[in-house]
Amino acid sequence: MPCSDDTAPRTRHGNDIPVGQDRIFDGLADKFANSLYATARGQIRLAVLDDVLSRALPPEGGPALDVGGGLGQMSGWLAERGHRVTLAEPSADMLAGARASFGGLPVQTLQAPIQALPEQAPGPWPLIVCHAVLEWLAQPREAFSILNALLAPGGRLSLMVFNRDALRFSNVVKGNLDKALEDRLSGTGRRQRLTPISPLTHADIERWCREEGLVIESVAGIRIFHDYLRERSPSEAQLETIIELEKRYCRVEPHWRLGRYLHYLIRRADGTDPKEMS
Repeated sequence: MPCSDDTAPRTRHGNDIPVGQDRIFDGLADKFANSLYATARGQIRLAVLDDVLSRALPPEGGPALDVGGGLGQMSGWLAERGHRVTLAEPSADMLAGARASFGGLPVQTLQAPIQALPEQAPGPWPLIVCHAVLEWLAQPREAFSILNALLAPGGRLSLMVFNRDALRFSNVVKGNLDKALEDRLSGTGRRQRLTPISPLTHADIERWCREEGLVIESVAGIRIFHDYLRERSPSEAQLETIIELEKRYCRVEPHWRLGRYLHYLIRRADGTDPKEMS
């Protein structure tokens, strides 16, 4: 029997606690490099993204904007495949780390938040990458509109967001039962904690795409198994097996829905310029 209106879950979206500003990662570049990208979590994330994007993106390179590109992993990945990449990142520390990693790769860098990109990098861009950015913004819905405005007619958006539903599930697994029941999931953006201030749901992205005249071409869960394992530091052989499982099931119902991140390939529904819709 379906839940009545009085007992149905009242799921929050975005900020649980009002947050006045975006989270910028000055002073945290080393923490990101060491606790994320140098671990199995980071290796799985990049391996699955490589598999998803290699299948979906055209083999020939073109202009690409990497929004909030952090330490530059995706910018480097795109540049190695012939794309002419502009990396936009608001954190000076993260941008310095990205520049040091590129070697001779043709990546331009721009220190700017997403809100400044319509003036500083207007495009229009045939490819925009925005991975793990919206969940760190006080107003992620407004940022999504900016991404659409930057996108060229017929262009594609590679979007990855932190999955609120997976965050709830993870809190239950960890025994944070009251927190999960009250749906107090988002972070506050303070200190060194890296819980996003605006975790999002698949329903959020579906709704925003409808409102913006965008179509979701595909969706995949990123890290759908690893974060629930008892052993979080697998051996090299175990990691290879986990990555194979992640690749195999990242697009399969119901598994993708519990990915720590959700990755979307998005295009304009009718190929029109969003400026013409206003």
